[in-house]
Amino acid sequence: MYCIQAINLTKIFNSLVAVKNLNLELRKGEIFGLVGPDASGKTTTLRMLCGLLVPDQGEIRISGVDIRKDGNRFKEKIGYLPQRFGLYGDLTVIENINFYADIYKIPKKIKEEKVERLLKVANLDPFKRRKAQDLSGGMKQKLGLICALIHTPEILMLDEPTTGIDPLSRRDFWMILYELIKEGVTILFSTSYIDEAERCNRIAMIYQGELLATDTPSSIKSMIKEIVLELRTDNNQKMMKSLEGIDLLKNLVLSGDKIHIFVCESIDGEKLIQEITKNEGLKIMSLKRVRPSMEDAFVYMVRKKKEG
Repeated sequence: MYCIQAINLTKIFNSLVAVKNLNLELRKGEIFGLVGPDASGKTTTLRMLCGLLVPDQGEIRISGVDIRKDGNRFKEKIGYLPQRFGLYGDLTVIENINFYADIYKIPKKIKEEKVERLLKVANLDPFKRRKAQDLSGGMKQKLGLICALIHTPEILMLDEPTTGIDPLSRRDFWMILYELIKEGVTILFSTSYIDEAERCNRIAMIYQGELLATDTPSSIKSMIKEIVLELRTDNNQKMMKSLEGIDLLKNLVLSGDKIHIFVCESIDGEKLIQEITKNEGLKIMSLKRVRPSMEDAFVYMVRKKKEG
């Protein structure tokens, strides 16, 4: 039995199809990433799965239970952290946590032990008397995570929780999630950061409300049937403009100081790139065949979808 199942899930706002015939299956105890750019349907999907939005079509099952038929039964199983978590800025860290613990009617003895443990795991114990409004962005997100975990949910749904926080806070956040996995918690994690897909057991790539692919990160990267060449020049921006629109080059991805170029044949592709670079008066710093990245995989999947 799957922990979460979404079957032909569809949501329409006026004439906008936000999510279309989406199918997902999550296993117990895994981190599952819902990966896609802004306005791709990630938040709408999470809000439907946790019962905050009613789908126009499709079914949602939590631990085998159809939530339309028995909605109250599954609510205690879920912890949800939205993009903008409702912290009370004038309350301290510990007061916010106690407030959510009281909402869930956590017994005092259990609450004290759990709060102490979660504060230590999140490295927030030294700040428990600080007001929430005075916390950094990363600390606020970790406080929101503690509040979502206080009632010991079986399933944790996180809507882009690392957006806008610094790299160290992102690392701490992921360390907390890995600890939760050891305890058997199932985590559904949405993100627009393609690199975070590598941290998940499995992912679903979503674009314009439709599912592009679902599998492990390595399996999705292996779906690319073309060769990826990595190019570095002394002027990548100019080089990108020179390469655009050439039929032999299937995709161009600017990644940091490198350009990833999709070709069918490595030798022909390299020759063409060298000719163009020479004609433009640019210098090749490096040109080599590389393994596809997750960003490459996403660009490849989007192109295939547009080609039909």
